[in-house]
Amino acid sequence: MREQNRDVGMGGGRPPAIEAAPQAPVFAERVRAPIWLLVLVTLAGTMAMHVFVPALPVAGAALHASPASMQQTITLYVIGLAVGQLIYGPISDAWGRRPALLLGLSLYLGASLMALFAPSLQWLLAARLVQALGGAAGITLGRAIVRDTSEPARVTRDLALLNLLTLVGPGLAPIIGSYLAEHFGWRAIYVFLVCMACAMVVCSWRLLPETNAQRRPMALAGIASDYGRLLRNPAFAGFMLGGACSSTALYPYLATVPYIVHEQLGYAISQVGWFAAVTIVGASLGTMITRRLGASLRPELFLYAGAGLSCCMALLLLLVQGLGGLNGALLVAITFTMTMGAGMASPAALSRALSAAPGLAGSAAGLYGFGQMAMGAIGTQLVGLGEDPAMACAVTQIAITAAALASYRFAVARQAAGVQG
Repeated sequence: MREQNRDVGMGGGRPPAIEAAPQAPVFAERVRAPIWLLVLVTLAGTMAMHVFVPALPVAGAALHASPASMQQTITLYVIGLAVGQLIYGPISDAWGRRPALLLGLSLYLGASLMALFAPSLQWLLAARLVQALGGAAGITLGRAIVRDTSEPARVTRDLALLNLLTLVGPGLAPIIGSYLAEHFGWRAIYVFLVCMACAMVVCSWRLLPETNAQRRPMALAGIASDYGRLLRNPAFAGFMLGGACSSTALYPYLATVPYIVHEQLGYAISQVGWFAAVTIVGASLGTMITRRLGASLRPELFLYAGAGLSCCMALLLLLVQGLGGLNGALLVAITFTMTMGAGMASPAALSRALSAAPGLAGSAAGLYGFGQMAMGAIGTQLVGLGEDPAMACAVTQIAITAAALASYRFAVARQAAGVQG
């Protein structure tokens, strides 16, 4: 009954982030977690996914592995990141955020060392899988800790900052990876990740307090029940699907940008990273807008405006490519505006999703992250089915952003009606 009343209240006139406090105010005021540390652990999980991509040919030659075999290092990382986020949520709800995060970061550090000294492809594949399982802790628990400790009026703003890292990580990582691989060799990438992991473990051990004041017994049946409750909650399911679609609308672009920029538009392969990096600028601006205005405007505005803007840009890309008028400047402008829309909608969706599941913040954050990775994998696979990379990218993005709009409309309507799973 308590959860039902909370959901009904959230459908009223005030923004739901103001009405849904995750814990008692005394605990939220007493315990604080450094936001820069949460940013660091969130960035590490997403950055390691794509930082190795530019070094695949070099590493493959060194390890005597085929291109298809080396591509498995990315596929396994995506799988590990998705599955790992399902695990850390329930663990942190039962054990606490701090021990769960330290466990994940320790796995990340150990796996990065394994990858650094990998003598064969099989060794590297195993290391990448474990690295992803560890990196998932930062993404999941960074969000849960913000939900634990932020004042209600700041939840959307602080989550926006963490969500930005899931958007800009794939755009920033290839630039770093390209530089390290070109100047120092492919193993330098893992030296960089090992250093980052060491900093995260030490800082988390010394600076991170325990923030979970509502621990729950952990049992496999209970975990399955928690996820079942979340999926049966129409508001959470709608916001999760919509947020996953908004956050990963740039994945089809990142998967096709080398072919569009180099093969179709004729730019040098060294410039591909900068076309990918435009996603960082767009997502950053969109997130900044949400952070600045999130406390004064209703979240629905950011959901509909952000997803609608992204969908319009996908339609424009389809039109321009169909007419044969695509060039570098147009591609940058369209991508910038699309990712700005994603940056606006994604943090609002994340805030609404976690607010729809009081008492299950860890599990909700994990399931939300799993949805993001799963949708990203689906979008990346779908875009590979077309023969024209730009057309395939546009069509896939239209489908994803339209699904986001529909999901937001469904979730808002069900939450306003007070429907509880």
